[in-house]
Amino acid sequence: MTSEGWGTPPVEPISQHYIVCGGNALAHRLVLELVEHYDVPVVVLVADRTRDHAPQIEQLAGVAAVVEYASVTEEALRAVSIGTARGLALVEGSDQENIHAALSAQNHNPDIRIVFRMFNQRLGENIERLLKNGAALSGSATAAPAFASAALGRPNSVEVEGRYLHIAFDDDITSDRICVVADHIDRQDVGRMRLLPEQRGDSADFVRLASEFGDDGPIRAGGARREPVPPAAPEPEQGGRAALQALRIEPREPIDWTRRLRWRLLDTMRFFTSARMRLVLLTALAAVLLAFGVLWYLNRNFGWTVYIALLDLAGAAQPDQLSDIASGTGTGGFWQRVAQVVITICGITFAPVATAIAVEVLGSGRRGQPRNPGAGTRDHVIVVGLGNVGTRVATQLHDMGVPVVCMERDPQARGIAAVRALGIPVVIGDGPFEQQLRRARLKHSRALVAVSGDDATNLEAALEARHGNPEVRVVVRLFEDDFASHFYRTLDNAASRSVSYLAAPAFAAALMGREVRGTLSVLRHVLLIAELKVEDGSRLIGLNRHDLEDPGGVRVIAARFSHGGPLQWNFPDRTRRLAPGDQIVVAATRSGLARLNTVAVEE
Repeated sequence: MTSEGWGTPPVEPISQHYIVCGGNALAHRLVLELVEHYDVPVVVLVADRTRDHAPQIEQLAGVAAVVEYASVTEEALRAVSIGTARGLALVEGSDQENIHAALSAQNHNPDIRIVFRMFNQRLGENIERLLKNGAALSGSATAAPAFASAALGRPNSVEVEGRYLHIAFDDDITSDRICVVADHIDRQDVGRMRLLPEQRGDSADFVRLASEFGDDGPIRAGGARREPVPPAAPEPEQGGRAALQALRIEPREPIDWTRRLRWRLLDTMRFFTSARMRLVLLTALAAVLLAFGVLWYLNRNFGWTVYIALLDLAGAAQPDQLSDIASGTGTGGFWQRVAQVVITICGITFAPVATAIAVEVLGSGRRGQPRNPGAGTRDHVIVVGLGNVGTRVATQLHDMGVPVVCMERDPQARGIAAVRALGIPVVIGDGPFEQQLRRARLKHSRALVAVSGDDATNLEAALEARHGNPEVRVVVRLFEDDFASHFYRTLDNAASRSVSYLAAPAFAAALMGREVRGTLSVLRHVLLIAELKVEDGSRLIGLNRHDLEDPGGVRVIAARFSHGGPLQWNFPDRTRRLAPGDQIVVAATRSGLARLNTVAVEE
């Protein structure tokens, strides 16, 4: 049922429900997570039931009510029965508005679980300390690693106690993999992929033999040996595979100093683009070299010649006086004086150019100052859109040592100042994409990441980039799965990601009290890396790996038992039962992690 009229409460009283405040894409995905995978009643509070994703949310089966209020006020919280709710998710609005709403909700219901979106993660950590049962998450921070890694053509990673977990595909899978996470991978049809398929354990052959021979064993009465039935031939592998692997260090993308020096020299050449300027400077340089040769010929002292030539270039030469010439203490005769005059005049020509170069270099090096991409900007990543996600992606790529150029049409976008503070050049303007991409030096870029809030704009940027540079890798932010499937079929060397699809599982798990360390992308699918601690009274007590792992659902990848010590990766004892104080790390699908909230020990 849905509420009727503006700001009216649900028709029937409701309790033990979850409240989602927001009508954006993240709210839409989060509601889907809660109703489909966690099977809990959800009440949605939106600012306008006719805008954004609110109409689609209202049509979802399992949504108990949709209530419309312009902002999350005290009255709005009472309308959605905040006093009897189990959890509250604030996924829209500014940081300040979400903080105010979270504190108000806690006043109404001190025991409610509150998960709120915060762009300023440091501030979010401080607010968490003020809440009895709260968690601050950033959707952009959760999704940004996937976009940055996709731009570099490698999977993103999640750090767990000094190990960086990542997804490897096909030939990149090594023998020390943790587990297989996907098979039947077809990049032209991502729907065929199986996430966390059933694994063939080491004891499978022994179980088969035992069931085949029964209690009699392989030897018949009279000494005749029973021949086992040959096992059926394995089915041929269909499609590619993906596995979870661990790295000791996070791989970086540093650029060696020789390439940077070469790019800097190329960048300096922009001061000599005029043909007349080049002719004047080359003539002056030839005159200086000729005068230098005259000085060296007359004095036969290379060091002194360099010294006097540099002083002359800088305009610091000491002219001969008539008394010096009469006494024979001058600099060395008529031709030497001519050479010094030539060098001094040419120095006047070089001085303005050198000054302009120095001012440009020093000015562009100041943090926060506008800087356009220069001729030395090469092998870089172009980030289109400087909203929350674009800012995070540009920052992460910069921290990895990758050159970045940003594009933004809105000169008031909040991310412009943030990336300029890092010295990242920004192309601002609402002109055609072709012109803006040319200014961003598309021809020399390695990848383009389009992460604006509009699917059509992102697709336009990607197609325009591919037209201007057929070799460039494109990564596009897309919400619609069908749209993304057509994108994969049409373009090669391309990837698409959905911010809400990556972030919503983490928000849903946090709302249920689970700690999600991060999300890993397997094409358009999401794998969650979560930590679970077995508390007193938890329904996880008494379960073993056989109980927890389910095909297509959960894999236990590490465990730490109550006696302490480091995490034990790929703990081999599948029959050991969990006890209070134990901690496990799991790789799970969204539905698999949801089942861990309702799993119970079977008597």
